[in-house]
Amino acid sequence: MDGEGHTERERLRQPDNRHRLWFAVLGPVRAWRDGEAVNVGSPQQRALLAALLLRGGRTATAQELVDALWGEEPPQRALAALRTYASRLRKILGAEALISESGGYAVRLGPDTGLDVDAAAARAAEAEKAAAAGDRHRARELYAEALARWDGETLAHVPGPYAGTQRTRLEEWRLSLLEHRLDLDLQLGSHAEAVSELTALTAAHPLRERLRELLMLALYRSGRQAEALAVYADTRRLLAEELGVDPRPELAELQQRILQADEELAAPAEESARRATATFVRPAQLPATVPDFTGRSSFVAELGDQLATAESRIMAVSAVAGIGGVGKTTLAVHVAHAARDHFPDGQLYVDLQGAGPSPAEPEAVLGAFLRALGTPDQSVPDGVEERAALYRSLLAGRRILTLLDNARDAAQVRPLLPGTEGCAALITSRMRMVDLAGAHLVDLDVMSPEEAMTLFTKIVGAERVGAEREAAMDVVAACGFLPLAIRIAASRLAARRTWTVSVLARKLADERRRLDELQAGDQAVKATFELGYSQLEPEQARAFRLLGLADGPDISAHAAAALLDRAPEETEDLLESLVDASLLESAAPGRYRYHDLVRLYARTCAERDEHPPSERDAAVSRLLDFYLATAAGVFALERPGDRTAVHLAPTDRPGLVFDGHTAALDWLFAEADCLLACVEQSADGDTLRRAADLLVAAKDLADSGTHSLRYERAAASVCRAAQGAGDAWAEGRARIMLTHAHTVAGRFGPADDNARRAMELAQATGDPVAGCYAPNDRGIIAIYQNRHRDGEVYLNQAIEAFRADGNRTGEASALCNLSRIHLALGRTDSAIRLAEQGVAIYTDMRLTMRLANGRYALGVALTSAGRTRDALEQFDGALGLFRASRQPLWEGVTHLRMAEAHLAAHRPAQAATHAEQALALRGIGGEWRRGTVLMVLGRALDALGQTDRARACWQDALGIFDSLGSPEAEEAREVLSPSVAA
Repeated sequence: MDGEGHTERERLRQPDNRHRLWFAVLGPVRAWRDGEAVNVGSPQQRALLAALLLRGGRTATAQELVDALWGEEPPQRALAALRTYASRLRKILGAEALISESGGYAVRLGPDTGLDVDAAAARAAEAEKAAAAGDRHRARELYAEALARWDGETLAHVPGPYAGTQRTRLEEWRLSLLEHRLDLDLQLGSHAEAVSELTALTAAHPLRERLRELLMLALYRSGRQAEALAVYADTRRLLAEELGVDPRPELAELQQRILQADEELAAPAEESARRATATFVRPAQLPATVPDFTGRSSFVAELGDQLATAESRIMAVSAVAGIGGVGKTTLAVHVAHAARDHFPDGQLYVDLQGAGPSPAEPEAVLGAFLRALGTPDQSVPDGVEERAALYRSLLAGRRILTLLDNARDAAQVRPLLPGTEGCAALITSRMRMVDLAGAHLVDLDVMSPEEAMTLFTKIVGAERVGAEREAAMDVVAACGFLPLAIRIAASRLAARRTWTVSVLARKLADERRRLDELQAGDQAVKATFELGYSQLEPEQARAFRLLGLADGPDISAHAAAALLDRAPEETEDLLESLVDASLLESAAPGRYRYHDLVRLYARTCAERDEHPPSERDAAVSRLLDFYLATAAGVFALERPGDRTAVHLAPTDRPGLVFDGHTAALDWLFAEADCLLACVEQSADGDTLRRAADLLVAAKDLADSGTHSLRYERAAASVCRAAQGAGDAWAEGRARIMLTHAHTVAGRFGPADDNARRAMELAQATGDPVAGCYAPNDRGIIAIYQNRHRDGEVYLNQAIEAFRADGNRTGEASALCNLSRIHLALGRTDSAIRLAEQGVAIYTDMRLTMRLANGRYALGVALTSAGRTRDALEQFDGALGLFRASRQPLWEGVTHLRMAEAHLAAHRPAQAATHAEQALALRGIGGEWRRGTVLMVLGRALDALGQTDRARACWQDALGIFDSLGSPEAEEAREVLSPSVAA
């Protein structure tokens, strides 16, 4: 067997016969031409060749190569020597392989040229894919094939600093591949055979903990438990002496499991691997291709060829640019469908809305992609960089096509690019992405006359077009050969059997029906839309114009009815007729949206044609009234007896009425993006105060996690507008909502600044909303900042203000918050009484979600009193109510408090479970709350004996608190002392 393995390794080190030229750097630097070895000369020539090969075909300047070969002290005639080496290599390899370009040099790696590094990377990617699919035998074989490409020391005997750096990098990669292969050996039951190899490797690389971990497991499964534990002791001592650190948590956990004779460590390999293998979802998100796709054969072939190269290159990227309506999306979708066989692991799609006022945020898109790839919600990290890293990791070793439609610019798409071999990205945009490195750029122009006629004929019918071919050519010429214009014109003709082609041609010949002469650029797009707009009846045209004024991503039929001031049934008929006219899209039953450019055109029409002009402002005002009235109804339904709703601005239009909490919350969260867009759009003039009140009515969106950032942005917009307008009333309410948003995110400094200013404004204006909530919010913030005496003053002020306003719900909230203050000041009995008073008010008023807040506060007080059973009963009830009310922030905080209660009752396992559930709602509540949960989790783990993992939790918490400047950092240092504190 060993002989056979040796033969196989030799075979894999030989040149691939599919390539005329083959290079190797994973060992001595060598080259072959047509299977015959080629002498590449002196060590310096080999150093030059290696430097060029490892740049992946990119050109290196002469100075870069001098630095690579000689470093900071090159010889006097280094440049001349470099040119001599390059000249000799070109004679050996051929001018087509080593080229001179812009004063530098490059080795072009193409279909006829291969490199052992690329071959190893391809095998490793296939191995990762096989492992993800559960085929461990095949994965192990592929890793072994990748490793077999090495032939001794990488870049052996090659001088120069660049070779030294690359030698280190490639050796690290080899060890990583080796760890993967050894891990699979253990999964497949080859533990006894692996012990010897691992013993040698750990001796050679004593600080590599993963190898130590594998050795411990191999020894344990070989029945050598004492030796396995001795490996851990050696590792711990070595790390302490060499680096001053403890072993990583995985190693400590393995030691604990060995000590406990964990049965799962010795479980059958197949079963263990089955449980460990994650399910990879294969997305199929491409929109349907149009059945009458026409022409574009050269572009289809060009893009198809580019996508096909993804199998042998690091990420194929093609960006299709052109004016609106030229058919970028249609072409991209058609090409993507044709290329699906090259991407068997799936296809992702997103409309990036780059031409609209609110382009899609890369962070949100990455979140959707991660979920589409099978990542659970709780495993989706925060931040665009973290999400992009996980996204690229999931795609590594797989072949997936990503279609990024309607991109704004290169900056928007960069985080969304796969970045790995076998994957590809196809992008459409109005902008030509010359700054997108490595992208294959395609400029899509209008159709040829033949293609345009073919498309027109497919839609209208061969018989009608054949009878009036000249008139048909006049039609497509008047459309500027623009695909979208042709589709609109042809569809209208097809729907009107009494029209002849000549009738349509005469209509298009009338320049009064078009904005300007049909020509390239945006004017061509607008002229195309004019074809459809000019066919509308007056009521349809009015609807088309006014609907374009709304800033939201789409609009519901009910919201459209308010904007148009028409009955819902009449509105739906109008919208459906616009859908038939291809001027509006039905996003979902009861929801409608414009293509971005059509929306811009609709607004142009509103500015040009809507009379009197005041009707434009009136339409947006009606939409704002609809959202405000409906949101106020949801607020009142969720908070019966809360007088805040009474103080909101009156509206001229009624809102929707809901039967229960579920339907009300369904509406609020479904309309969140549109509602908040309306807030920002209305933050001006006569609608400013209503925009601020809509924020108040929709404050539940700030707690949702999903819409928190969008809500905060809207609140900041209203605040700025109110300051600019000198409207202290609106500014006070906006600052209250900004306070809430900052508090939810754990940013207590900015929260208190806004609450303080809101208190000042409330005193000046007499606004009861800001006057009640500002001191209540300042009291809450003081709790978090451990300023308990200040908090007591603020909360007593809030209780008085709520009582003066007759707002019993607000009073109960302030009582529960004051309970927390009393706890912190050591007044446990009064804290319980205050919380019980709050619960009594909520119960008396039959408040669902508010009762959850009361029970939560009472649970905290009871925990402090040592009544953990009673506390957990309150927390359990609160948890169910928060979950039903879709308040993930408070779900997570309640899990945290339950963890604390279990810890107080000396039940660390249950405490750890609840703390983990709180962490699973990541991104909810910001980094400060995550740090707080990590502290509690660390205590639970420490009580369970998992001290290394506990310290890791506390260390993470310390990093969070330090970055936020939070006083809790001292507590984290204390539990980590003496080593960290020192």
